[in-house]
Amino acid sequence: MKKFLLLFISVFCLFNTLNAQVLDPVSWEVTIQQEKGDLYNVIMTATIEEGWHLYSQKQFGEEFEGPIPTEFAYNNTPETFTLVGETQEPDVAPIHDPVFDLDVIFFGNKATFIQPIKVINSEGLKVNVEIYYSVCDDEKCLPPDTKTFEVDLASGKSKKDLAEVTADDLEKTAALTIDIGNKDQYRTEQEEGSEKGFLTIFLLGFVGGLIALLTPCVFPMIPLTVSFFTKGAKNKKKGMVNAILYGLFIFAIYLLLSLPFHLLDSLDPEILNNISTNTTLNIIFFVIFMVFAFSFFGFYEITLPNSWSSKMDSKASSIGGIIGIFFMALTLAIVSFSCTGPILGSLLGGSLTSDGGAMQLTFGMGGFGLALALPFALFALFPNWLNSLPKSGGWLNTVKVVLGFIELGLAFKFLSNADLVEHWGLLKREIFIAIWILCALGMALYLFGFIRFPHDGPKKKRPAIGNILVGVVTFAFMLYLIPGLTNSSYANLKLLSGFPPPLFYSVYDKDTEAPLGLEAYKDLDEGLAVAKASGKPIMIDFTGWACVNCRKMEEQVWSRQDIFETINEDYVLISLYVDDRKELPDDQKFNFLKPSGGVKKIKTIGDKWATFQTVNFRNNSQPYYILMDSNFNLLNKPVGYTPNADEYLYWLEEGLKNFSGETESK
Repeated sequence: MKKFLLLFISVFCLFNTLNAQVLDPVSWEVTIQQEKGDLYNVIMTATIEEGWHLYSQKQFGEEFEGPIPTEFAYNNTPETFTLVGETQEPDVAPIHDPVFDLDVIFFGNKATFIQPIKVINSEGLKVNVEIYYSVCDDEKCLPPDTKTFEVDLASGKSKKDLAEVTADDLEKTAALTIDIGNKDQYRTEQEEGSEKGFLTIFLLGFVGGLIALLTPCVFPMIPLTVSFFTKGAKNKKKGMVNAILYGLFIFAIYLLLSLPFHLLDSLDPEILNNISTNTTLNIIFFVIFMVFAFSFFGFYEITLPNSWSSKMDSKASSIGGIIGIFFMALTLAIVSFSCTGPILGSLLGGSLTSDGGAMQLTFGMGGFGLALALPFALFALFPNWLNSLPKSGGWLNTVKVVLGFIELGLAFKFLSNADLVEHWGLLKREIFIAIWILCALGMALYLFGFIRFPHDGPKKKRPAIGNILVGVVTFAFMLYLIPGLTNSSYANLKLLSGFPPPLFYSVYDKDTEAPLGLEAYKDLDEGLAVAKASGKPIMIDFTGWACVNCRKMEEQVWSRQDIFETINEDYVLISLYVDDRKELPDDQKFNFLKPSGGVKKIKTIGDKWATFQTVNFRNNSQPYYILMDSNFNLLNKPVGYTPNADEYLYWLEEGLKNFSGETESK
């Protein structure tokens, strides 16, 4: 008995040290409500932390092809209660996952599942609900978890069903723990996942605003507007204040344009993701961007109705004061729409594809508006700077045409989204890249003076130095794209990751089921024995069949030749699948006491390896990589999702260097 208590205390203390580092982004509440007569509803409500997704009950593709669906199991018998139909879930439109090439359904923030039941014998009835599920965010998926609840029919309330934890269970739990060397030197706590920050979106919007400044619709307005304020005011100070107010109102107007999307986001948290993956909307965006592109080329002009700008201008003139300045700023926004609209469209489309949604859009629009507003305020404060501005001329039209080629390339990105969702096969990766090559070639030829457009001035004997420099960069970009047409290791264009269709969506019909043909052991003991026999270090790869970023790492990082050779030749790869549903032998199953006090039943291979990862490495996200020797000494700090291939290669080589030094010291 004393041995049992000591073992229990030691394991309990170990788990308490892990509690702060392990992710558990979903909390469940299970209740029963009477519908009418002997019909009741078992209600399972999931509260999901921001940024995480809980998947539908539907199977996506064949087994292991897509994310793990949520499952519900009940203790219904003919003597107690029967199920009436299937478990109902929120009605959410499918969203295409380009990594799995499947349409999937997931829920964010909160999701309610309802199972109608018919009660046969209500006396002392307790309904047991077992929930099996997995969650993912943008960078990682957590191993599947099982939570069990017991709901009392009389009270309608539930409690977690705490299964009995025996001494044998605790011994098996302790057996999962390995003695990790160097863990003080290479700490293994859970690290925060990195997300695209609001500052990054703000800076991208700011760059877009700077580009918009160089268009014919905006640039000539800077000296005219600043001169109007500084010369037309009663005194210099008043003119400067008015010009600064004008800039502030420009910033505020573009900020206000994002507010409707916050309303949409609050009505339905998934609506922005639905917009970004909707086939019809992507085709509409494609058409709009094509129209904008040819407008930039000078074949026609797109403007908002003249009555709008005339009305705003008249209000600015008649009202005067601060309100009049606001309408002047609004007039500029309307008049310059033909140049700023396409740039704003790019910003809109880019922001809606990210999980930041409306808030990221606000930061992007704020950056855009600030870049447009700053010149008016700065030149009002320092009027002498106006003399250093280049004169308006043909270079402004060159800027518009260059933007036209960029819009043309972005248009096909939207068409590619629709193509992936509908599986048309029109824009396979190589076809998409070929179109971008043609766009880059056309832009370079225009800058070098070989192609002309309607609004270009008289042809010069030689292009301007700026045209030549930008043309050389554009031509170099075209050369960079060319390997993307091949079926080789050079086809993976790292700089454009996320823009072209994924590597597997190819005219070459690449096989994506196995990780590059590497030899990977799926059992720790088996891989460990090979490592000891070969004298090589081990690389533990915590992965999952349904792990999106695991596939990204395998296809985009491991596929690089030097990384592939390093893993294949210098390490023994042990891939432990935390979502493997294969049942363990009965003598290996046990009940795992979680830090929260609940019990997790270790019934499958995935249960075992997910728990192994949590206990030993204080981490439960995938992918997660550890380099060790065969005695479980860490060779460096474990890492998670690392899309930077150079950084990942350095990590692998650092492990080899430390392993060699460790071997020599022995």
